Order: sequence, then structure tokens, then C-alpha cells
Amino acid sequence: MKLQSALALLIWGTNQYYGNAFASTSTSASKYYHSTPLAFHTDSSLPYLLTSKVQVRGGAIAPSSASTLASTSTSTSTSLSATIDDVDVCPEMVSQYVSSDNWSLLSARGKQALANLITGDEGIGAQEHVYKDWPEAGVDDEGKVQLTEQLADLDISYPGGLAAYLSKARILLKESADGTNPFTDFSASVPSGESLTYDGEEPDSSTGGMTFTEAEQTGLTGIKDVAFVLVAGGLGERLGYSGIKLSLETNLLTNKSYLEIYVKYIMAMQHKAELKTGESNIKIPLVIMTSGDTDPLTRKLLKDNDNFGMDEGQIQIVCQDKVAALKDSKAGLSLKSQWEIETKPHGHGDVHHLLYREGHVEKWEKEGRKHVIFLQDTNALVINSILPTLGVSIAKKFDMNSICIPRLAGEAAGAITSLEHKTDPEKSLVINVEYNQLDPLLKTQGDCKGDVADESGYSPYPGNANNIVIGVEAYAKTLRGEDQGVVVEFVNPKYKDETRTEFKKATRLECMMQDIPKLFQKELGSDVNIGFTTFDRWFTFSPAKNSLESGIEAVQKGSIAPGTMSSAESDKYIQNQRKLKHAGMDVKVTEPEDLVTIGGIPVTPGPRIIICPAFAITQEEVVNKIQGGSITERSSLVLEGQQLVVKNLELDGALIIRAGPQCEVEVDGLTVKNKGFELEEIPEGAEVEEAVRIRGYTMAKNEVMEIIIEEPGKYYVGSDGVVQKVD
Repeated sequence: MKLQSALALLIWGTNQYYGNAFASTSTSASKYYHSTPLAFHTDSSLPYLLTSKVQVRGGAIAPSSASTLASTSTSTSTSLSATIDDVDVCPEMVSQYVSSDNWSLLSARGKQALANLITGDEGIGAQEHVYKDWPEAGVDDEGKVQLTEQLADLDISYPGGLAAYLSKARILLKESADGTNPFTDFSASVPSGESLTYDGEEPDSSTGGMTFTEAEQTGLTGIKDVAFVLVAGGLGERLGYSGIKLSLETNLLTNKSYLEIYVKYIMAMQHKAELKTGESNIKIPLVIMTSGDTDPLTRKLLKDNDNFGMDEGQIQIVCQDKVAALKDSKAGLSLKSQWEIETKPHGHGDVHHLLYREGHVEKWEKEGRKHVIFLQDTNALVINSILPTLGVSIAKKFDMNSICIPRLAGEAAGAITSLEHKTDPEKSLVINVEYNQLDPLLKTQGDCKGDVADESGYSPYPGNANNIVIGVEAYAKTLRGEDQGVVVEFVNPKYKDETRTEFKKATRLECMMQDIPKLFQKELGSDVNIGFTTFDRWFTFSPAKNSLESGIEAVQKGSIAPGTMSSAESDKYIQNQRKLKHAGMDVKVTEPEDLVTIGGIPVTPGPRIIICPAFAITQEEVVNKIQGGSITERSSLVLEGQQLVVKNLELDGALIIRAGPQCEVEVDGLTVKNKGFELEEIPEGAEVEEAVRIRGYTMAKNEVMEIIIEEPGKYYVGSDGVVQKVD
């Protein structure tokens, strides 16, 4: 096979065992990678510094190179070697731009990265602003080293190297500028799925499936064999918060963070699994995907809180890298300064490759785990839908099951869609389609009306809440394919003008977790079984994603879902109102017309109720543990305890009951009346911490009855609130 010097053949190291990390050193913190991408040229003057057994991956080759490699199978291992020349001598092509004195400043890996960039840019000229017109040696030398070390980091951190990234970017940017329709060869229809209603006693006739109770009980049969993945690569900047979103308090009653809520839920699942199987010491693993922005703070949050009760090693962290930002349609690298490339998050789609690279999926497969549950960072309501979604996956043998909500026609949310290829059934798939792509696609088929509502008042295409249950067997097989979990990327530039060449701000290639069906289809073809499970929005979806200011603006424009910390907290309370109402307690459930505006956002006037995971994670538990009673609208209630039962509670104020894991507690006829808690708006101009400011209010905890029982034993609490030990 003959390769021209201008053609970079992108190749990968094939060390397939785990733990053999390649350590890269640079001016920034050290990073560790499992495999080392190389670039190979026939021009022996180029300074490629490593020798390795490699695998040719056709997916990293630009289309213009396809004919050259036509005889090479993408799954065939080929032994190639790249030998080191005298790196002290600047290669001829590079010396046109970089003096020998400047060249001598750079490390071996910095020289390789710079040479790769310059030779890969031959005939394109998109990166000349990066390597041309360097000042003479002695001026900004530290900056030159910093730049080339960063180039080396970008080269190593991206599968196939920076050259592959830029090659893909040019293709995708051209398609974007040309307005290429990715769905020209497909027709859309509603896929197979399930619709569950919390208080529904009959299955949805349109899906011919399960009741909520049936789905949840089926899910309980599989909880021992699951693993969790939490995608948490973003800071809270969009919320107006400089810390990590996982550290934000989900509510002001308990002040528990998102991360603690997720961990406590998993621990409650462990307890249920032990009760169901009779086994002891069941541990459900949790992997958190962080980024360079969130990794140190996530680790600190876990350390400061002793992993919130999880065992050492039960929580694993994988850290994603950022990718180079692009300034124009030629994929020119965007610079923050002359010596620093701007980088941006690559997207949560990185999670699949990271799980493969770090060996987690292989480990889970060997342990006999059956499903992986993927969660986003700031949607606390979603934990309610995990068990029934798992039950649907088990019953329908779904390889992938997306948690969905009813979606208004034209709503700015992705929709789970069945795409049927017009000529090749093996290319058909079920996948998330963004709203701005769905409507144009639907206008080309059937009645050509586009994305319109059906008789239910909603679009028939369910809204993607972006939390997923995936079967381990299909997942592991797919990740072992040639792409190794690297999902298909996209680009979304904002153009300055109609020429569609310059951008308003730098863009980058992105990838999304929910695009894994493209790899499923590639590796498993028509054998893959992908579906969805839809729940009422109040039950499963209220993410905190917007700042208070943008939320207020959205409300003023008529939005009923501003997506702020305050609306997410309010929706959590309303959800629990509904649960206790369903269990038979006299509770006023807040309806949209009952909301009151506090801090510019409509929220529930109360009651404010938190049902902790240690109290109940299933509908059955809530119904069995709550018997009768009533709560006034101004009240606040927190319930926590695996063996806590509350009968005939009369609450007008604030009450917190916490019982330890070995405490059997019966509360019967308790009457509570006190000043309780109330929300207070933050005065305009007041100086408060940003974690408080982003809500727009504080909680005045005026008076509360607290019943805290930690010593193992059996207890009874009567109408007077006195705790009596009865054994």
C-alpha cells in the first residue's frame, strides 16, 4: 500500500488490555490515556517519534482518501512502524515556518504534534495562523512550548488524533454550509414503546402493554444486576453558578445535593435487592463521567462526604477531554491567545468510549450485570422512573430504552423516532431526532403536515428526557466494534452571514449520548431492539438548567417550564404531593392555577414534601407506609427511614422524621402544629451566596418538630410526639 506524504493515515495503538496507560507530560496537569494515536507518512524526514503495532481504522480517513485504502479492511490489524529520525533537525516542510532555534525549544512530543499540524495543513492553509510568523527564539518561548504541548494533548486525547478531528470537521462543516439533509433517505414513524401513568390501573391501549405497577414490579426483579452511569461534565454557569451542578442543593428542606440524592437512591435499590433476593452485601456500581472543569470538584465533593455512604471503590470516575474549538468553515483552530488554543466540551456522547476504554462494560459483563442506567446531572425527578423503565426493558427485551415525556407538537425537544431507510432495511434505526429536523422530515411524507398533534393534544412522537436504560449484552458487543463507542459527531455553527463561512463564535464537533443507536445499527443491524417508555412530565422531568434571569424572561413570554433551580425544587414538592394523595392522605395537589410567584418564578405554595429514597423508591412502598392523615398547604414534611410507617398524621407546620436503617418506627396519630417554614424572597440588591441567589429566595425555618431515631430497635410515636422504645 503506497501512501503519499500529504496523506495522514490515522492509526491506533492496539493494546487491548486495561491499565496500560500512556502518561503524557506537559505544562498542565498530567493526563493518562489507554492508547496512543500515531500519524504515519512515507516521508522519512518527518519526526514521528513512536513505534507501535497499530490497527488501521477506515472511519478516521477522509472520503478523498477512500480509494487509496480500498483494499484495507477496517477491522484488519496491520503491522506498521514509524521510526524516529533526529528530532534535533527541523524537517524541511516544517522549517518553512519554524526556525531551527524555535524548533529546539520544543519537547519531542511537541515537535511531533507541530509537525503533524503543519503537514496535515498542506494545501489547505486553515491553520497557518497557529504556526506562521512566530517571533525569534528568546521571545515568548514559554508560550511556544505551551502551544505545542497543548497540540500534543489534543492529538492524544482524540481517537485518531487531531488530524482526524480536523478532517471530520471539514466534512461536517461543508455539509452544514451546504444545508445537507441527513434524513433524505429515511421516512419517519412512531417506534414501539410503552406509556405508563402513575395512578393508571389499566394499561395504555395504544401500546397494548403494562400498567405502572406491573412495570415497577418487573423492574424490581432486575435491580441486582444493574450499573449506573452519571453524566456530569458541566459546570453550573448556565444556572448562574460557578461550581459543579452535582453540588447544588435539590431542595431547601433537606439541603441534599443532586449527587447525594442519586447515591442514596442507588443505595436504596441495593437494600431492595437484598430483601428481594435474600442475598447480603449487594453493591451496585456507579460511574461518574466528569470533565477537566468538574473532575477536581466532584472528587472533593465525594471525599468531603465519605462517598455519601457508598463503599470505597464503588464509585468510579472517568474524565473526558475537551476538543479544539473551530473558528471558520475550513476548520481553522480558534485561539484564545497566540499561544493557547480555545477548547470546548465535546458532549456527553464521550461516555460510551470512556466506559469501553476504562474496561467498565467488560467488567460488568463478566459480573453478569444485565442493564446500564444512564442519568443526567440535574433532573432529580428521573429517579422515580428508573424501576418501571427497567421493567419495560426486561418485559419487551429492549436493548435500549429511552425515558420520555409527552411532547407538544413543535416543542423544542428531541423526539424518539423510527427511521426507515427507503432502500436498505439494515440501515433503519430508532433514534432521537431533534425538533428542527423532525418537522421538515415529516413534511416530506404522508399528509405533509409536519410535526402536529394527534387526538391526545400532543405530538405522537415522544419527547426525549435523555435518560437511558441499555442492555449490557448488546452494549458490550457494540462497543467491541471498530468504533469502540465513539458515536457519530455533528457540528452546529452559528454563521455571521449568508456566505456561511465565518462564525459568530467558535464552534466544535459535538457528540450526544443518545446517538448510540447509530453504533447499535452498525454492529447489530436489524437485530437491535430499541424503544421508549413515556411518563407524565410531573413524574419524571424537571431539570435545573437555566439561570433565574433567563427563567423569569421565559415565564414572561408564557413558559410554564422555566427550568430554574426554583421550578425544579417546586416540581419535586408537587410530585410528592401527588404520591401521598395517591396513597390516601388528604393533601392538596398544586395545579398550575395555584402557583404563586416568588423570586419571579411560579412555585407551589405548599405543602412542601420530601420523600427520601430510604423511605420509599416504589409506589408500593408509599402506599404501604402512608395510611390516612392530612397535611395543610402551608406545611413542610421530610420522611426518611427504611422501616418507617406513618399513620393518621395531622400536620400543620413543619415535621422531619428520620429513622436509621435498623430502626423499626411506627408513627400513629401524631398531631403537629407549629410556625413551620416559609419562603422569603431575596431583597433586590442583597449580597447573598450564588447558590442562594440562583433560587431567588431563602427558606425561613421558624419552627419544626424533628424526630430523629438512630439507635437500632423498635419504636412507637403517638399523638404527643413522644418516642417510645417498645422492645
